[in-house]
Amino acid sequence: MNEIIDYYNQFDEWGRLEREPIEFQVNWHYIKKYMPQTGYILDNGAGPGKYSMELAKDGYKVTLTDLTPRLVEIARDNAKELDLEGQFEGFYAADARELNMIKDEQFDSSLMLGPMYHLQQENDRIMAVKELRRVTKKGGLVFVAFMPRIRHILTSLLFPENWRPNDNLDTIIQFSQTGCFNHADEGRFTGAYYFNIEDINPFMESQGFETLDLIGSNPGAILSNDNWNYWGRKGEQEVKKIINLIKEKATDPYILGISSHLLYIGRKK
Repeated sequence: MNEIIDYYNQFDEWGRLEREPIEFQVNWHYIKKYMPQTGYILDNGAGPGKYSMELAKDGYKVTLTDLTPRLVEIARDNAKELDLEGQFEGFYAADARELNMIKDEQFDSSLMLGPMYHLQQENDRIMAVKELRRVTKKGGLVFVAFMPRIRHILTSLLFPENWRPNDNLDTIIQFSQTGCFNHADEGRFTGAYYFNIEDINPFMESQGFETLDLIGSNPGAILSNDNWNYWGRKGEQEVKKIINLIKEKATDPYILGISSHLLYIGRKK
């Protein structure tokens, strides 16, 4: 876990969502579509609290947790700066596998939009999902982010030098079987786990959830800067149309494999 903390100590997750605004907009669209109008929300693995702040602005009572103490402090500062402190029930540095400070069935809805990327052992993934289930009320909703394995295979083939050791086919083939990725370059996204898409719903269902949806958060990530610049030159309305098209197509199962992040939406049985 230390290398994950080290990575997020120097990585700007808030900035990533600013640089990839469509992922945030698509996720937010579906979170709001499914979530009740009011309630107590857990943002587990929240990073600096991008989603938490929006939830707090909308009047939800939010509890924020993250593995990286620095990010929890940044989130607390963000809440203060935005005058949203009153909407937060607590800020905790916590491992998603052990939410000891939280009692059973506390939340109407729970988000876990990060921890599943980094749990390479199946037992750890099960522990994290069991904890999410424990703290969520019966009938409560969960929103869990995953990364699809096929997309990282394609990304490795497209940009091998950027994803060492996936700069040779033997390693890529090995990755395709295990889903575990450890970056060869220091300070890069590492200790990562990528799911086979067809395993996500059964995995969550085996842990006591009813599947409501599985969406592609950012299939637009296949577009290069040149592509975006082309559409951007046509004006803001054209870019809005693209975003609306991506939101509309996000639930199409055939788009899931080109999206670098997926959002599972389920209900606790």
